[in-house]
Amino acid sequence: MTSAGEDFAGAKLAVFLGQDLLVIQRDDKPGIPYPGHWDLPGGGREGLESPEDCALRETQEEVGLVLKPDVLIWSRAYQRPHGRVWFFAAHLPAAAAGEIRFGNEGQGWALMAPEAYCSHQLAVPHFADRLREYLMARPVR
Repeated sequence: MTSAGEDFAGAKLAVFLGQDLLVIQRDDKPGIPYPGHWDLPGGGREGLESPEDCALRETQEEVGLVLKPDVLIWSRAYQRPHGRVWFFAAHLPAAAAGEIRFGNEGQGWALMAPEAYCSHQLAVPHFADRLREYLMARPVR
């Protein structure tokens, strides 16, 4: 999909568990972007990791899901003010929710219908936009 030498700032992963989307409620601290909003797993690049490795590492750190690169079925890169960010999508069985082990970032996690996330007043707006793009582009399951 991408190369490890590529310049990018971070990566996000839309993880579907069955028909639902895994979301994380951001911490409600002053000074962070979108405090208290519903976010998706992901974050900033470490070292020379690839976009895929970044998304998978962050997902493991934040929700304990250990995923292999072959679960990433869709990707797009977007320019943000702080640099290029990759957005990925993966679909897992609903039973994978039993493997979630919430990390130490954020207030908690939930499963949400993807359409509900896209219209939620506390969805991070640009991630809701990326998710809408994926939902329109994905093959019918």
